[in-house]
Amino acid sequence: MGLFRKKKKQELFDYDGKPLKVGDKVMSLRYELGKCTIVEGEHGVEYESVETGRRVRYEWMIDAHTENQKVRKLEE
Repeated sequence: MGLFRKKKKQELFDYDGKPLKVGDKVMSLRYELGKCTIVEGEHGVEYESVETGRRVRYEWMIDAHTENQKVRKLEE
């Protein structure tokens, strides 16, 4: 009947369309977070600033035009 469907796992993509996952390093394009690590937090997926430790939920980083995240994946 569909009453107990499993919630589909959120797929995240950076500003350029590259897939993102927990543990990736990114450069934030919002909130002056700088370099961040994607972590599993109290509210789901969050970006944690390497410099300050501040965390921002992924929902706050959604680009309204593309629906991708306002971050760029860092290749290290």
